Amino acid sequence: MSTTADAPPEEQQERDERLAGSHRTARILRRPEVGALVAAIAVFAFFALTTDAFTRPSGASTWILTSSTVGIMAVAVAMLMIGGEFDLSAGAMVGTTGLTTGILMSEYEINVWVSILVALVIAIGIGVLNGVLVLRTGLPSFIVTLGTFFVLQGVNLGVTKILIDQVSVTGLQDAAGYTAGQQLFGSFVKIPIGGTDLTIFAATFWWVAVTIIATWVLLRTRAGNWIFAVGGAQTSSRQVGVPVFATKVGLFVTTAVAGWLVGMLALFKTTTVQSTTGVGQEFIFIICAVVGGCLLTGGYGSAVGAALGALIYGMVGQGIVYEGWDSDWLFAFLGVMLLGAVLVNNWVKSRAEAVR
Repeated sequence: MSTTADAPPEEQQERDERLAGSHRTARILRRPEVGALVAAIAVFAFFALTTDAFTRPSGASTWILTSSTVGIMAVAVAMLMIGGEFDLSAGAMVGTTGLTTGILMSEYEINVWVSILVALVIAIGIGVLNGVLVLRTGLPSFIVTLGTFFVLQGVNLGVTKILIDQVSVTGLQDAAGYTAGQQLFGSFVKIPIGGTDLTIFAATFWWVAVTIIATWVLLRTRAGNWIFAVGGAQTSSRQVGVPVFATKVGLFVTTAVAGWLVGMLALFKTTTVQSTTGVGQEFIFIICAVVGGCLLTGGYGSAVGAALGALIYGMVGQGIVYEGWDSDWLFAFLGVMLLGAVLVNNWVKSRAEAVR
């Protein structure tokens, strides 16, 4: 019987190359963001070919901004989902932190940086509370954070009315120190293209930075290994010494801080914030994460994929407007996109494991 060791060196090399090819294919298939990348290219190509407004600098500025604000939250939510949990209070957190900063600055004339810091501390506190409740009570994070969502929504409405006798903060540009905060969170740059300007807001730079940092943490750090471990096999992770409690609480804090960041970006760009700001966006963040390759069961996903999922959402939302279609079709598309992503993600993961 002949074996690989008995074969000539040339034949051994040929077989080794075939094995290496299979391994490369497996590595590509196992990347969660591959499907989202293909979908993003297809969506861009479709709208670019069917409507000129989509690729004009003014049009691109709009869907890039939308993708950026959603993308920051989607990346944070993706990390939490990889860790096996959900956060339905993420959207309301955007409004809570924005209202806190706006009220402190405009009504109580508190320094802009102090106001921003107070909002950040509140966000961190709520993130810690969510994590502790989930891990100490054993309740599903879906239920715990749904309760937090309703609490925040009620506080945003009720407390804001008590403090300023209305449900929104306006005229923030007149508050002392607003310009300093605006430079960090609400500024923009204009890039001349073909006689018009492509406007890139600060949110886009924050989005890119958050995606890079999250990707580095997930793929290059011990904390990233812990995140994948607690999402894929929490009991086994605890048995081998992974700090499950600290890891999951840290992930809830991450989504809360991301909500604070988006709240600041919205506040200092528009100079106003509503009590309902962010409400209803929770499932958008989850959909973007799932489209980007995250499994609902945890232990698998990608920060880059979530960012691409947000890009798809931004392009479709604006593309529908430029096409002149009824905007309600966006929700139908999101539903189809979610179902399709779940099926594709499971199929790709099973195929990658089979190739491996």
